[in-house]
Amino acid sequence: MEELDEFIKMLAGLLSVVDPIGAIPLFISLTEHRSSEERQHIAWICAMSVGAVLMFSLVGGKSMLELFGIGIPSFQIAGGIVILLMGISMLKASHDRSRNTPEERAESVDKASIAVVPMAIPLLSGPGAMSSVIVYHNLNPSWNHDFLASCVIATVASLVLLCLLMAEKIADWLGTTGMNVITRVFGLIILSIAVEFITKGLAAIFPILGQLA
Repeated sequence: MEELDEFIKMLAGLLSVVDPIGAIPLFISLTEHRSSEERQHIAWICAMSVGAVLMFSLVGGKSMLELFGIGIPSFQIAGGIVILLMGISMLKASHDRSRNTPEERAESVDKASIAVVPMAIPLLSGPGAMSSVIVYHNLNPSWNHDFLASCVIATVASLVLLCLLMAEKIADWLGTTGMNVITRVFGLIILSIAVEFITKGLAAIFPILGQLA
């Protein structure tokens, strides 16, 4: 039961940061003149890329931090700030430039494939998602926890695939208002996650804060 609770908590957090529903309008726009088979191919490549990027962050994130001499508490605070800014943007249902810029979106229209850039990186598995996975790994660095996190990543990648394959149906069913509502709910969730990351980072750097909490 404890593992199930942890799985649900991690899934809700990572899914909110990735926000596949919020990526649907851009996906439809970038694949407007492509065939159904091409859209499906792009959706598969995008979902696999998201899974690969997040798995790399899970496995190699800590080594990258050690390479640059960055402490886990400092990264928790920095990652929390990134996610905090994303959450504020999502609450306003506005575009977050940390995911991709208007210039990148305009350039991607001319590319043969937009599955990896900008869809997978940085739109879906951007700095916020990678930071979340790295922090999740370091909160409980054990094989069981990493296996659980891997299952969460696989589930998120599967949900990304499902959302992109059904992008037009979801957009018609929810409409702009519905997708904005879901984005705002996700924004509230990741704001809570950001506060938790920042609080734990500060408590590790300043132990007296942990005693007061």
